[in-house]
Amino acid sequence: MALDVPAALSRQIDEIITHYPPEQKSAPVLWLLHLLQDHYGHLGREQVEWTAQRLGIPAIDVWGLVSFYPMFTEKPRGKYHLKVCRTLSCEMGGCQSVLQTIQQRLGISLDQTTPDGQFTLSTFECLADCGKGPVMMVNDEHFAELTPEKTEALLARLAQSGLEEQPLPPVQPAHPAEKRLVMANLSQPGYDGSLQSYQAAGGYQGLRKAVAMQPDAIVQEVIDSKLRGRGGAGFPTGTKWKFVDKKSGKPIYLVCNGDESEPGTFKDRVLLHRDPHLLIEGIAITCFALGAKVGYIYIRGEFPKAVAIVQKAIDEARAANLLGKNILGVEGFDCEIYLHRGAGAYICGEETGLIESLEGKRAYPRIKPPFPAVSGLFNCPTVVNNVETLCNIPQIVTKGGAWFAGMGVPGSSGTRLVCVSGAVVKPGYFEFEMGKITLRQLVFDICGGLREGRTLKGVIPGGSSMPILLPEQLDVSLDFDAIQKAGSMAGSGGTIVLDDTSPIVDVALNLAQFYAHESCGQCTPCREGTLWMEKMLHRIKEGHGRPEDVDLLWDVADNIEGKTICALGTAAAWPVKAFTSKYKAEFVEVIGSGEGKH
Repeated sequence: MALDVPAALSRQIDEIITHYPPEQKSAPVLWLLHLLQDHYGHLGREQVEWTAQRLGIPAIDVWGLVSFYPMFTEKPRGKYHLKVCRTLSCEMGGCQSVLQTIQQRLGISLDQTTPDGQFTLSTFECLADCGKGPVMMVNDEHFAELTPEKTEALLARLAQSGLEEQPLPPVQPAHPAEKRLVMANLSQPGYDGSLQSYQAAGGYQGLRKAVAMQPDAIVQEVIDSKLRGRGGAGFPTGTKWKFVDKKSGKPIYLVCNGDESEPGTFKDRVLLHRDPHLLIEGIAITCFALGAKVGYIYIRGEFPKAVAIVQKAIDEARAANLLGKNILGVEGFDCEIYLHRGAGAYICGEETGLIESLEGKRAYPRIKPPFPAVSGLFNCPTVVNNVETLCNIPQIVTKGGAWFAGMGVPGSSGTRLVCVSGAVVKPGYFEFEMGKITLRQLVFDICGGLREGRTLKGVIPGGSSMPILLPEQLDVSLDFDAIQKAGSMAGSGGTIVLDDTSPIVDVALNLAQFYAHESCGQCTPCREGTLWMEKMLHRIKEGHGRPEDVDLLWDVADNIEGKTICALGTAAAWPVKAFTSKYKAEFVEVIGSGEGKH
């Protein structure tokens, strides 16, 4: 039976297809699957075959995407899809009590639907609101700081009056120790992120200055700024731009990595929701500097509100001739920005996995070289920068690279957004001049220390993939090189604080489950090794550990690290190696007692 697609939906799909080169038939497929699933509730045979026919691609390729991306489903879900975050910060916040409340109230287990078809319950891997865990999404609406009582009340409201649109949470007030540059607008009373509000705050002055400069001069300013990428690796931004092959004759693309999915990290969500024009201006300037005519913003599938907010801002910018043809009256400066919505999968945060996903494929990272600057999106020269990185560009152009480089410390210039979650009194997101405060000050002064009666167990300083630091290692300044010298990495800026209520075996298991779930499966060491680590940690937690398991865990992790195409294998290995090395006595005690089960 042929699928009867409503005319309005068909027109929306036709428009989205034009956002990609016509020869790239698969590129729009994730968008089509999202729209069809939103309308029909699932992606069955009719939806898949219609998509394949509409794009002129094999149906088996579409099925491969439905089975790969966690947000897609072949089976119809309930009217309300309850998606509870289960990763570390939410686990410490009590997500298990939220899950138990839902299961008891509705009488269903995970991945089941109530007999009346109203509710489906699932767990999700990090919803990027770690400072307010436990969190849950109901369809596209986000609910934070849940308790069993709040969860009960929410279920009752859903049953009685349906799902209401949730407002964005208020902006977190600045701490006196902060130096807000990227988040400067958010501190202004009445700032709403609109074009009018952004321009009143001086927005798009950087773009106006940039179009009067030579593109290579803009690249040089970014090099002079010593800005390092804020996505995790910390690679010098200007150097990455300079690598772009401008002589290939092929189109040049800019891709903004908005796939914020590292547990403990939730800074980009704030920028996308609250200051979209700052990102758009940063992209427009970067496209002018690179000679790119098109920029794509790859946004996490779990950020549906960000998609709507950023799209509205793009429309505002285009209407004001800040995007489109002959921008600001400059002949030949044409630039379009398009949104591309992901569908889950942490691996899409890796730049080549993201490129594969943008091309409408499974997100299998590519072997490098060639690097994206030479052969990236659609086999064309491509720069991939994350949200925070691009949000720094307008001020660097406006005030100069030397101004930006004058802040921070050698090797770590400017400011950095930091997220704090876990066992602190005042979790949240902050912006500091790099190298000017220590990790200890962040935990105990900025975030109010630990809850009463608790003792510090350790701090993960840069997102869940980074090695944990012990309490005696916290007198380290928040900059790239100092944290690396201390034995960890600044990473994505996600700081997770653990106290004595978090058994280290449980913490290790939670993260091992995440990486086992998120491995794309392309590389054998990662595909097999992450599952082995998860199984061994389950065995230890359940009270069946063996004395040799601690060393075996370290050995398995060591045989994953550095032996995969992308860094996900290393990201899975580092926490396990750090936990088993720094807390070996706790592992040994749990195994020796045979009482790992909690």
